[in-house]
Amino acid sequence: MIIHLSIHTPKAGKEQDLIDSMYRFGAAGAGQPGFVEARILRDTRSGRLVGMAHWEDEASWRAGVEAMRAAVADDPFDEWEAGETEGFFLEEV
Repeated sequence: MIIHLSIHTPKAGKEQDLIDSMYRFGAAGAGQPGFVEARILRDTRSGRLVGMAHWEDEASWRAGVEAMRAAVADDPFDEWEAGETEGFFLEEV
């Protein structure tokens, strides 16, 4: 099992644009071999957004993530996000 986790800090007034982009990213994973699910979560205290993509294994993620990245390649993240996205590539232990 692999979890690809990304933490985003939306700029004021740009949260919905960022959420829509995150949904496009997740939707592009649907149908990819080894893709299990994608979720978008909001931290109730900070307002930060967390994207979580669950894959069966690393090989599936490597084969499928490019389709997801392509789905949002033209999105202006520099206009929507306050700072760099934090990313985690988590494996079960």
